[in-house]
Order: sequence, then structure tokens, then C-alpha cells
Amino acid sequence: MTISALMPVYPRCGTRPVRGEGCYLIGERGERYLDFASGIAVNLLGHGHPHFTKAVQDQVATLMHVSNLYGSPQGEAFAQRLVDNTFADTVFFTNSGAEAVECAIKTARRYHYANGNPQRHTIITFSNAFHGRTLGTISATDQEKLRDGFEPLLPGFAYAPFNDLEAAEKLIGASTAGFLVEPIQGESGIRPATPEFLKGLRALADKHGLLLILDEVQCGVARTGTLYAHEQYGIVPDIMASAKGIGGGFPMGACLATEEAAKGMVHGTHGSTYGGNPLAMAAGQAVFDVVLADGFLDHVKQMGERLRQTLEQMIPNHDALFDSVRGTGLMLGLRLKVPSRDFVAHLRDNHGLLTVSAGDNVVRILPPLVIGEEHIAEFARKLSEGARSYTPSDAA
Repeated sequence: MTISALMPVYPRCGTRPVRGEGCYLIGERGERYLDFASGIAVNLLGHGHPHFTKAVQDQVATLMHVSNLYGSPQGEAFAQRLVDNTFADTVFFTNSGAEAVECAIKTARRYHYANGNPQRHTIITFSNAFHGRTLGTISATDQEKLRDGFEPLLPGFAYAPFNDLEAAEKLIGASTAGFLVEPIQGESGIRPATPEFLKGLRALADKHGLLLILDEVQCGVARTGTLYAHEQYGIVPDIMASAKGIGGGFPMGACLATEEAAKGMVHGTHGSTYGGNPLAMAAGQAVFDVVLADGFLDHVKQMGERLRQTLEQMIPNHDALFDSVRGTGLMLGLRLKVPSRDFVAHLRDNHGLLTVSAGDNVVRILPPLVIGEEHIAEFARKLSEGARSYTPSDAA
């Protein structure tokens, strides 16, 4: 037998974390890494946060899981908290971001079905989007690297260039159900939607009786300095997918919707064995205890601005390597003039700094939201050392 016990779908590196402490990961040989990847925007409270850890431990000792056939006081409480702090009137809990997006797609299609328009099933999505790796969510993207080998894909999607409102409008037809868009594209290179684009999609949805679905799996839950990124655009979605940071490291997600948008989601239309179980709800509540506390979002904004300034000041010193900075809050991207994947590996293997590569030669910088000035200073030192020691031979 030559295949590994873990299905070999990841090109795993030699870093093998076994423990986390705050903003650091520790490998099995005791090596320490400054974690500015956060499990790809998941560990927003870092590792071993005392409030989060206690909440999860207490819930494990009390009740981990029951079927959704029974009443859920834990789920009701966390759903109400989300409703109280967002645009939404109702929430469905999932185990992942992809499942949250799948639920969002089903909710949109079911809305038109309930209104007597089953022909309105096509979702307009945007170039280089990443919505997950299920068959439905790869059908919602035009990225060949995600779709290759999985045909036939699911019908019912159309694709327009990101930030091109005119192109999106031209795709609207009798079968259109709505738009699905990331306010800030993460995997494709930390590419924010322009205000004109996102506001324009909202206006088109209102004009044509469509639903605006936001994928805030990566940019949501305080990552950008507001609870959800769309708040900075002054628009309100009909449906939104949330995940990653919402569980602080515990696998969970949520599909949030207005009462009108969710009108078709009645008994028997959707379900999940594990979604919203008591352990997940304890994790989510602990995260929201922290991010909704007075001053927390201000802290994220301050650290985000400080980190952006640090990066911008470093560009002239390494202008053969660094190009520009993009993003919002603590969801930042450093665009390079060389392949980002190679430089990310160099930082990890030679300087103990963890970041994440993305499209368009971008290094994603996604630290825990609890970072302080000292972590930014250490990050800047490691990044500068990495830039000075990096040569094209490292990419071989």
C-alpha cells in the first residue's frame, strides 16, 4: 500500500504543530511559530484563550450533542444573539463554511419556489470566488483549479467579473434568483469589493426582486473591525453565510437570513446531524462574549491600522519583493513581485512566521484578533529578516 492513511489531498509541509499558546504555535520538536495565519482566519482568539477554553471544557462535561429532533435551549440562545446583533431574523447552524453557503443557496432558491417562481433558480457569482469545496460550492465558482475533474457540475450558476456591476446586470434574466458575493475575496488575494459594486448589487436585487447573498465566511466575525464586513459598506444582505472565526477553532458555521428571505425554509426542507449542537453553541457564545465586549472591535481597528502602516513602511525597503498592501482590519494582503507560495514557505521554514498564500501573488496576513503591539513588532522583524534572506533559489 502506497497511499497515506490521511488522503493525500493536501501538500502538507514539515511544520507539525502540537500545541498553541496565545498567538504562537509550537511544533512537536518544541519550535515556536508566530501565528499570523490563524488556521486561515479561524483562531480569532488565538490558542488557549482562557474564556473560550473554559466555556468549551464546561460544555464537554455537561452535554456535547443531542439530535435536532429535540428542543435546543443552547441553539436558541446563540441564534437570538446573532439576530440581536445583525440584520438577520433567523439562523441555521452548520458545521462549516461550505455548508453555510449551501444553505444560503438553498434558502434563495426555496424563496422563489415559495413565491410561485420555481424557474428563478440561477445564482450570479463572481470571478475567482471561493465558496467552499462541496459539489455545490465549486459549481458556484469559475476557478478551474477547483472544478477540474469533478464534472458534471451543478447547473444554476452564472459568472461575472468581480467588481463589474454592468456585467452582473447583463446576466439578469427570467431565471435569476440572486447574487452570491464575498465582500472581500480571501482566497483570490484579499480583494475588497468596491462600495459602488456592493451597493449596486443591493440596488439591482431590490429592483428585480432578487436576493443578495453574502459569503462572509472569511471576512466576518470582527475580522475587518466591524462584526461583519458589509456593515462598512452601508448595505444589508438578505442572506449571509458565516463560519471560520464564529467557532474560534471549533468547526461550525451559520446561515443567517431575514424572515422574508427564509419564508421557504419550513419543516423538512433542510437539516444537519451535528449543526448547532450544544458544544458548538458554547464555542460560538464564548467567541461572541469576547468580540462583543466593549472596546474589542476598536482594538481590531487599531491593530489593523498599525499593521497596515507597518507593512506600508516596509515596502520601500524591500521594493524588489513587496508591491502593495490591501485589505481591511486584520484581514490584510501583501502583494509580492514573486510567487507568494514560495515566500510563505520561506517565512515559515526559516523565520518561524506563519502566513497564508493567496491568488495574485498575495501573502494573506490573518493574525488572531487579540494581537498586541509586541506581536506586530515581532512580525515586522521576522518579515524583514525573511525579505532580506529570500532569494530566487528558495523558490526552486
